[in-house]
Amino acid sequence: MTSSVSDTAFSTLIRTASREQHAEAHGSAFMSELLGGRLGLDAYTHYTEQLWFIYRALEEAAAALEDDPVAGPFVRGELFRLPALERDLTHLHGGDGWRETLAALPATSAYADRIAAVAHDWPAGYVAHHYTRYLGDLSGGQIVRGTAEKTWGFDRKGDGVRFYVFDAIPNPAAFKREYRALLDALPCDDLEKQRVVEESRHAYALNIDVLRALGAQFRLSA
Repeated sequence: MTSSVSDTAFSTLIRTASREQHAEAHGSAFMSELLGGRLGLDAYTHYTEQLWFIYRALEEAAAALEDDPVAGPFVRGELFRLPALERDLTHLHGGDGWRETLAALPATSAYADRIAAVAHDWPAGYVAHHYTRYLGDLSGGQIVRGTAEKTWGFDRKGDGVRFYVFDAIPNPAAFKREYRALLDALPCDDLEKQRVVEESRHAYALNIDVLRALGAQFRLSA
C-alpha cells in the first residue's frame, strides 16, 4: 500500500516525487557538457542570462507574498539571487550593456511566466518553484561554481560565479534543515500538498525545457 501525504514528511514526499526529474536536469546534455568543461564561456554566459529571467520572476513576486501564510515563511532575503546574477552578468559582458541585449529563450519565457502566474494566483504553487530553485542552488549549484572557476578562471567565489555564493547563509546544511521543516509545516491539506508536489514536477519540466533549448543552441562539434 502506498503512503498518503499524511504518512510521509512533506519535505521527503516532494523530494522523492521529483527525484527522477532532478537527475534528468542534472544529466541533461547541456549541463553534462558545461560541467565537463567542454563548452565555451559563451554557453555559460547565456545560461546565466536565462537564470536572470527566472530569478527576476521569483524575486519580483516575493514582496507581495511576504505576509502570505503559506508562501510568506519562504521569502528569505538571504536567498535572493538577482543582485548576484546582475553582478555576474556585468562581469561576463564587461559592463552594463547586457541589459540592452538580454533575450529570453521561448522556454525561459514560459518558465518565468508560470512562476509569475502561480505567485499571483496560488501561493502554494509559488512554494513549489521556490523549493526547486533555491534548494538546488544551495546543493548542486556549488558543483557549477567549482567547474566555472576552474574552466574559465574566475576568482574563487568572485565575479562571474557570485550567483552560487550565499554569503548570508554561513551554514547551508542547517539552513536546508530549517527549510525542510518549513515544508513539513506547510499549512495545506493533503490534496493541496499533492498539487504542490505536481507543481514541483512541472517546475523541473520547465527547467529541463530551458536546458534542452540551450543544448540545441550549443551543440558540440562532432
